[in-house]
Amino acid sequence: MTPELEQIVAGDVTRAARVLLRSEQTATARGPITEQWPDLDLATGYLIQQQALAQRLGRGETLIGVKLGLTSRAKQQRMGISAPSLAWLTDAMVLPAGEPVPGAQLIHPRAEPEIVFVLGRRLAGPGVTAATALQAVELVYGGVEVIDSRYQDFSFTLPDAVADNSSSARFVLGPVGRPATGLDLAFESCLLSVNGEVVDSATAAAVQGNPAEALAWAANELGRRGLALEPGWLVLTGGMTDAVPIPAGTEVSAEFATLGTITIAGG
Repeated sequence: MTPELEQIVAGDVTRAARVLLRSEQTATARGPITEQWPDLDLATGYLIQQQALAQRLGRGETLIGVKLGLTSRAKQQRMGISAPSLAWLTDAMVLPAGEPVPGAQLIHPRAEPEIVFVLGRRLAGPGVTAATALQAVELVYGGVEVIDSRYQDFSFTLPDAVADNSSSARFVLGPVGRPATGLDLAFESCLLSVNGEVVDSATAAAVQGNPAEALAWAANELGRRGLALEPGWLVLTGGMTDAVPIPAGTEVSAEFATLGTITIAGG
């Protein structure tokens, strides 16, 4: 059976993970899991995500951090939730600066600017606050995440999205890394441009009020699972603006106030 025709079997976490990874590998969009598994819940979505991570590591990828989704209040309200979602980053998702987005490997990529933390020491919940979270940060970067849902037309429920590792695809770090000390993170602004025209702007306050709050949430959420944010890990804290499509020939730039400018091109 070809990957694009393989069906999800309700209750089969391992198969659901395999099907989503095959959709990713073949750049083939499919319907959401909930079409075949109507009672899929968020907890099971995370089980599928964890099984997919195990399969990624089994094929040679290396775990390098986490990414957060739905960190803006507006997006949470649209989804009817009150907290972000969490997903995994591996080295296969790194897009080196200057390289085009590999459009032939993706389905319908979109780009969004984010604040990215690089951890200098282990950060474990529970009880982590924004202030204590920042003490574990080595450097702060601007970044651009390229998301790419495996679901047709980016149409999904929250459990579908979590199972799909929150639409992970690629990400690129900006040219400027700064210590968190002295940065007013909530007021770090960004202009998002497409082909030279500004299409959106935001401050990092769009991310949980302050990206440090998102970092603390991630540490506490992992702590609840008996895990932690490890030294050297990257944490993508979620889109500051809505994501914009980046088809071949399109250039997207994120100009941060103090963290430099990142420009990527659709390939």
